Amino acid sequence: MKQKIFLWVEDYLFFPNTFQQIISFLLLPFTFIYMLIIALKRANAKVIEFGIPVISVGNIIVGGSGKTPFTIFLAKKYSDVCVILRGFGRESKGLYVVSNKGKILEDVKTSGDEAMLLANSLNDATIIVSEDRKEAILKAKELGCKVVFLDDGFSKYDIKKFDILIRPKEEPTNLFCLPSGGYREPKMAYSYADLELKEGRDFKRVVSFSKDGKYVDILPIKLLLLTAISKPKRVLDFLPENTILEAFPDHHTFTQEDIDKILVEYKDYSIITTEKDFVKLQEFNLDDLYLMNLELQIDEDDKLNIIDEYIKSYK
Repeated sequence: MKQKIFLWVEDYLFFPNTFQQIISFLLLPFTFIYMLIIALKRANAKVIEFGIPVISVGNIIVGGSGKTPFTIFLAKKYSDVCVILRGFGRESKGLYVVSNKGKILEDVKTSGDEAMLLANSLNDATIIVSEDRKEAILKAKELGCKVVFLDDGFSKYDIKKFDILIRPKEEPTNLFCLPSGGYREPKMAYSYADLELKEGRDFKRVVSFSKDGKYVDILPIKLLLLTAISKPKRVLDFLPENTILEAFPDHHTFTQEDIDKILVEYKDYSIITTEKDFVKLQEFNLDDLYLMNLELQIDEDDKLNIIDEYIKSYK
């Protein structure tokens, strides 16, 4: 039931049917209040310069649009990197150094799924989770980091930074801000970005599959996609047509009860999941688990030269 509600809400936010559009219009007064608050925050922000290049990889819609894999792609290009994120879905609060120059110091329950994925993917980087991004930047400097990446930091108006905004491949048909739609800022906010990149135009996702650490070319016929990411239906584009989707809310922490129910209901199916989900599922030692390995392919590397110039300006 929770999964159905979750998928209904995502359809409402991004691709609403007629009934959902009516609800969206009824909530417009609250949307105007929300937009006013956003405008006041931006107008009154006092920008702080930290003396270190800070690069934000974000978007203006609710949920994922490729921020984390793009952050991984960029962070691999540089040395002495720190990636800072809030750590949605973690069981901890406050600042934690999840990994220090590649050495993982915390578990996934403390870090959250995205931070652990970053820690596993970036062998030489430092990963910090903190609700207070400014405090985390100071910690990164203390640890000797030379470049900071903020995962989803566009709305941190009081931090001097280079803003990259990722646009989804399929733009929402609902153009309103919360709660009437899935935009966290008006669509015109793309004009505030230092660099705007759109999936399908500027970059694309390249997906491969593996099982027990070995790449596979052919997937089982009866396949279940088990995931807890935002907009999970988009992942089905990379899987066989008859794949069944079992989606939990974004950042959901899987329990043994969840897994037991899945194994009973889909006993004849092989399970496939994303890298972000895998860091939470691996503790259950599932026998028949396939992994989607995601890489980004940038169509025009020239667009990224502006990032190099920004980082060099601090040297």
